Amino acid sequence: MRYLGIDFGIKRMGLAVSGPSGNLAFPLKTIVRTSRQAMFNELLNIIREEKIDAIVLGIPLRSEKEANLTSRQVLNFGKSLERRVDLPVYTVNEALTSFEARDIMKKQGVRAHKGKHGLDQLAAVIILEAFLIQRGN
Repeated sequence: MRYLGIDFGIKRMGLAVSGPSGNLAFPLKTIVRTSRQAMFNELLNIIREEKIDAIVLGIPLRSEKEANLTSRQVLNFGKSLERRVDLPVYTVNEALTSFEARDIMKKQGVRAHKGKHGLDQLAAVIILEAFLIQRGN
């Protein structure tokens, strides 16, 4: 299985992809949102080109059942995505992944303002890795 991990944001969306065996996650790309339709067009092209079998979407939840504005936006995006693809869309709690990604980048000496795209991709990697660990891959 080949998975696509998504760290959804209103301005940018970080993407990560699993290797062909579905057990490792790698940064792929950051999509900068110019319009909703352009964002979906680019995402659907990537799904086709990368031969994705399933999508993993990170949802920021402070607790198992507590949704906020951001998590509702991500859920709405996920529903829109499900209507556009004939693939399973899984969700994982991604609370604090951006902080974890920022910490990793800081330790690597990457300045925050220079690494926004890398930050989004690294957050997507963390989301996808969490899913793969949960699945036992």
